Formats: sequence, C-alpha cells, structure tokens
Amino acid sequence: MLEHREVGVTFLTKRQVNYNNDSLDEINNTVSFNSNSSIKQKFLSFLGPGLLVAVGYMDPGNWITSMQGGAKYGYILLFVILISSLSAMLLQSMTVRLGIASGHDLAQVTKRFLNKPSAFIFWIIAELAIIATDIAEVIGSAIALDLLFGIPLLVGAIITVLDVFILLFIMKFGFRKIEAIVGTLIFTVLAIFIFEVYIASPDVVSVLNGFIPSSHIVTQQGALYIALGIVGATIMPHNLYLHSSIVQSRTYNRKDEASKAQAIKYATIDSNIQLTIAFVINCLLLVLGAGLFFGTGNADNLGGFYDLYQALEQQPLLGASLGGLMSTLFAVALLASGQNSTITGTLAGQIVMEGFINLKLPNWVTRLITRSIAIIPVIICLIIFHGNESMMEQLLVFSQVFLSIALPFTLIPLQLATNNKDLMGRFKNKLWINIISWSLIVILSGLNIHLIIQTFQEL
Repeated sequence: MLEHREVGVTFLTKRQVNYNNDSLDEINNTVSFNSNSSIKQKFLSFLGPGLLVAVGYMDPGNWITSMQGGAKYGYILLFVILISSLSAMLLQSMTVRLGIASGHDLAQVTKRFLNKPSAFIFWIIAELAIIATDIAEVIGSAIALDLLFGIPLLVGAIITVLDVFILLFIMKFGFRKIEAIVGTLIFTVLAIFIFEVYIASPDVVSVLNGFIPSSHIVTQQGALYIALGIVGATIMPHNLYLHSSIVQSRTYNRKDEASKAQAIKYATIDSNIQLTIAFVINCLLLVLGAGLFFGTGNADNLGGFYDLYQALEQQPLLGASLGGLMSTLFAVALLASGQNSTITGTLAGQIVMEGFINLKLPNWVTRLITRSIAIIPVIICLIIFHGNESMMEQLLVFSQVFLSIALPFTLIPLQLATNNKDLMGRFKNKLWINIISWSLIVILSGLNIHLIIQTFQEL
C-alpha cells in the first residue's frame, strides 16, 4: 500500500526515487512559457491543459444524471453541482502542484511509493478505470452517430477507433492544436445548451434559488439518490493522472522554485476557469431538464439518451420544427462531448501505461491498445444484445460504477504524495488543504459505496 512514515510505513524520499522518463515525453516541455513576459501572456501560455481536464466533468455519463435531476426535482440539485464543482477545483489544483513541483505525474509517483505487488494492483485498477471511462465515451459517441445519421451502434463504435489515428496526426503539429480542438468542441457544447436553455425560458428566480441548500434534497424521495450520483461521478480517476502530466507541457524552469510557483499559479487559474465552464454546462443541462420536463409527467420516461432525444423532439411547448432543431443540437453536443472525452481518455491511458509499468511503445501502438481494450467489451455486448439500445445504456451505468470503485485508489495516493515534503518541497499541502481533501476522500468514497449498493439493488 502507499507508504508514509506517519502511518507506520516507509515513504521514499525524493532523492531515493529514480525517475527515468518524462511524462508524455513527446509533449513534455514543448509549449513556450516565459516567466518574464506580461501577466496576459503568462495566462495565455498556460491556457489549455484545463480544457482537456474539464471535458471529463461533462462527459456523456454526467448528462443523464443532470437532466434527470432537473426533470424530476426541478432546480434543487443545482446546489449539489456547485459543491461538486468546488471539490473538483481543489483536487485538480493538487494534481497541478504535484506535476509541476515534482516534475512527475501521479502514475509515476504512485508507482515509486509502492512495493511491486501493490503497484501492480494500482496499475490494474487505473487501467480498468480508464477503460470504463472510454466505454462510456464510445457508447455516447456511437449513440450520437445513430441519432444524427442512423449509423448502427456497432458500426459507430468501430468508427471511434479512428479517433486514435486522428489524435496521432494532430499531435504531430503540436500539443496546442489538441488543446484548440478540444476548446472548440467545449464551446460548441456550451453554445448549444445556452441556446436550448434560452428557448426553454426557465424562471430565473427559481434557478438562482436552486443554488441555496434545500432539505428537499434529503427528504424528497429519489432526490438523494440522484444527488449521490452527481457527487459520486464528479471526480474521475483518469483526470487526476491526465492533469498531473499535461501540465508539464509548458517550458517553465524545472530547477527554479520561483518559476515553478508561477507555473503552478497560472496552471491553477487555467484549471479553475475551465472547470467553471464545465460547472456552467452541467447547470445548463439540469436547467434544461427542469425547464422542459419538470411537472409535465414525462420525467419518469427520461431513462437514457434516446428518451431525451425523443422527448426534446416531441416537446409540445417547442413545436415540431423547434423540437426537431433542439433534439438535433442535443445529439451534436453529445457527439462533441464524446469525441472530446475520447481524446483525453486515450492520453490518460498512455500516461498510466508508461507511468506504472514503464512500457515504452510507439505512440500509435499505445493508444491503439488503450482504445481497442475499451471497444472490445462494447462490441461484444452489441453482438450479444443485438444492438439493444437500453442494454448499451445499462453498460454505460456499469462503467460509472467501476469508476466509483477506483476513485479511492487515486485520491489517497494524490493526498499522500502532495503532502510529502521530500517530494513537494515548499509546495506541499497546507493544513487546510489536508483537512478538506481528507474529508472529501472520506465523503466521496462513502457516497460512491452507497451509490454502488443502490445501483445493484435497483437491478
């Protein structure tokens, strides 16, 4: 298990740890950052990694929960989204500090702080978490292709393999190009849902009141379950590995603490801005669900993406033409979200593989392996269930359950690593961060366990 003197075991010092490879060495230290430039230029130089992280907080797996929450319970769960987003900001800022202060990603650090049997277990769990993440994105993208173009789910899932090769092609032109594409897709999703919420015309006062804590979250039947789903699915393991690596793509001085401090500052600003955008999108999803379906009697029928698409298309308040436009834009946003998430999932797969087992393969081989492992169970299920839509959406639910199981195996190493002075130096956790992060670990782990039990009870 992860080791620290204070808990009765030996935690390796920074000097004892021998790191042989840079994290994602093809992009490491490749994006220009001048510590002597203007504040605006420094900010723009670090703008980007947070975009890749933010997509994990608005992936297809989060869509259903947010829209169902709004449709069934109105705006009261907006408070839960707010708390979840603030928690995400803190934990992602810890990964930023770890990557920049230590010069290594979370996978590399975790491996070095573990004995070989424990490291192997953590690696398997991390790989399975990334596979589970990829499964959700593959299913979301395949469903979007079916809704938009009538492409069968099996064919759509196979098409997503092309994402790997597109990613490899784009990265030849620099990591900034990947960040720009992801940013474009994120703002496409944002624009679509701003438009759709505008059309839905929700009551502004009711929306604002939703950010105030309400006892109905606990007392109203079923509301607590969805609240647990929102909180439990907020922090995704692959995002913590990903962020600690890609933040090292900037060319700050690795040996100068002042330069590291600047890099941490601007990387954290980037992270918080992008997570704020993710927060807004999740709020828009819930508001859209509440504005169109709360109190209409249709909320119980919104079980999956197909149900939501048809409900938007047939919404009496919208009319035939506007309903068709809204449903199409919903599918476009789903495709954009799925594509975004597959890019980051593939990168995270490479980070974990290289960090835990130091497996250096050609980039295209590593990424193809990661994507293939995710697609295989999707294809098998599609064949077994003859492309049944509801069964595929059920598989997506199961993938989220495994992410819940994997979460503590990522959060605990992150907490112990960022609180280790030998590794972090003056950038180790402050007392208030330790208190909050340990509280979050206990609460999130407890909520996820409860969510897992609830999920299996409903089967």
